[in-house]
Amino acid sequence: MNRDSSIVRLDSIEAYNKLYGLKTVHPLVAVIDLNKATRIVNHVTMDYGVYALFLKNGVNCTLKYGRQAIDYQEGTIVSFSPGQLVSVDTEPDEIAPDVVGLMLHPDLIYKSTLSLRIKDYSYFNYSQREALHLSPGERHIFLESLKRIQEEIEYKADKYSTEIISSHIQVLLDYLTRFYDRQFSTREKVCSDTFRNFELALNRYFESGLASDGFPTVNYFANAVNLTPGYFGDMVKKMTGKTAQDLISQKTAEYAKLLLARTDNDISIIAYQLGFQHPQHFSRMFKRIVGMSPTQFRLSIR
Repeated sequence: MNRDSSIVRLDSIEAYNKLYGLKTVHPLVAVIDLNKATRIVNHVTMDYGVYALFLKNGVNCTLKYGRQAIDYQEGTIVSFSPGQLVSVDTEPDEIAPDVVGLMLHPDLIYKSTLSLRIKDYSYFNYSQREALHLSPGERHIFLESLKRIQEEIEYKADKYSTEIISSHIQVLLDYLTRFYDRQFSTREKVCSDTFRNFELALNRYFESGLASDGFPTVNYFANAVNLTPGYFGDMVKKMTGKTAQDLISQKTAEYAKLLLARTDNDISIIAYQLGFQHPQHFSRMFKRIVGMSPTQFRLSIR
């Protein structure tokens, strides 16, 4: 059993396969099946330099992402992107955990049209507590997609190989986007509670005077509701049709209206009160949302 606390750098497909004693078929992409693992690596910290998706079928496994311990439940998919540091602990020790997945090197993305879409798959930057929970039908689609990718990896390489492999991968990633949309919908109560907490935090931000420390950011409010910015932003967009930044700007404009109506403060002072370093940035945002400048608005209500 490997209980070495050192960090393993996964900067290639080969590095991961060596870690688990798996065969490398393609240097830039691999369909992972840990049932075929020949090495025990149940306690390890991995520094990811590749993209990866893993579906857990039946292993008692805990992931630690940053300082957060995550229960990796059966039937869930977790995803990783380059730059993430993840610890894996499996109890009891198993040589062949029932986990399958996909791993792809950034070079494969850059060499194909997938490079035009990779930023659309924001779930690669979700934390592991925001894992995707698959239905039986969705799990079947995921496994069938892996099968098609594996078949193409094993096909004799030719000038079409990279694009065909990347096309199969893109279809799989699009499916996962659809499945996450379904998850946002089926977990409506959880999302509604989170959104309500976001609105409360947004109101407190202005009422407590925090805005004077800087304009409110999506990262700030994602942290306030214990979500990653990516998951938080996608959840808000799914629920409201608007981005989290749009909602923050709208709330800022509403609060600005109150200050313009209730005080005689100069526009620049109000801008600073709302967290803007430059008054002209405040004026542009206000006009974009309200349809008139702060000065015009003040005159219109007086």
